[in-house]
Amino acid sequence: MKNILNITNGDSAVEIMKQANIPGVFLPWQDVLHDGPVPENLTLEELSKIRANFIINQDWGSPENIKKSFIERDNELKSFSKYEKVILWFEHDLYDQLQILQILDWFHFHSTNEFKLSIICTDSYLGMLSPDEMKDIMKYETTVTQSHLTLSSQAWSAFRSSSPEKWYELLNTDTSALPFLGDAIVRMLEEFPNCSNGLSRTAQQALTIISEGETHPGKVFRRYQETEERMFLGDASFWKILQELIDATSPLLHLSGGKTLNFPIHPDQKLTITPLGIDVLSDKTNWLDRVELERWIGGTHLRTGNIWCWNPHSALLSKKT
Repeated sequence: MKNILNITNGDSAVEIMKQANIPGVFLPWQDVLHDGPVPENLTLEELSKIRANFIINQDWGSPENIKKSFIERDNELKSFSKYEKVILWFEHDLYDQLQILQILDWFHFHSTNEFKLSIICTDSYLGMLSPDEMKDIMKYETTVTQSHLTLSSQAWSAFRSSSPEKWYELLNTDTSALPFLGDAIVRMLEEFPNCSNGLSRTAQQALTIISEGETHPGKVFRRYQETEERMFLGDASFWKILQELIDATSPLLHLSGGKTLNFPIHPDQKLTITPLGIDVLSDKTNWLDRVELERWIGGTHLRTGNIWCWNPHSALLSKKT
């Protein structure tokens, strides 16, 4: 069977799949759904416009190319019926798990029982596989069932909800149809502000590394990656988090050689933690009491009057009063 649509997480995986002579057409999904607004009650096209504008506003590419990429991606997905089969190739980390939810939720409402849809999802990073290893994981191909589709729609709806409570409630739901989803749910919750100091897990890990003496932004990112059980965050999203800590009205980081992180990194740019950063890191001060938070996690808009925080010790989610 050669008339296959292979949907995967990015261009790196596509290049290796081509080298491995995987048959079919390739569609990289390419959206950092864990970063920026993913609001509820929108069609695929409406959401893609919001996602494109978010990415454009981060200066992560030319506006024209970004808009075109989303339109072409969505059009290819909507033309799925011209293929004999669609195979989803994804990973176990948060980045990929959210993409799986979006795609399977869409198929939940658009495919038929006769349509062939399958998934390959292992604990391997596709972009790091050799062509032979990519061929080998084909043995893990699994037919997508109604259980996959129902769970994905429930989780995708919860992620896009204006309150994170439904996402949190998924921890008490049977997620075995998607075996890596449970850990992804927790990892997303860890990006809500810590109830004790107001830091996301990523921000806390970055500050810890810098407080231990690492000043080079690129090395900070590499050391941060080592702290993740399942790497999911790209460097652009990481720079965005560091920049927020630098630009805040009560900054936790100081950047020498300018106020904006350059990419590629300039050798004169070094990161140091501020005295307030040290106090926040040691839980002496809650950063939320010093700044006005403005951030989206899925469909939840974190801002004054709607701040939700995560307690990593008790694994409880609560609304800040």
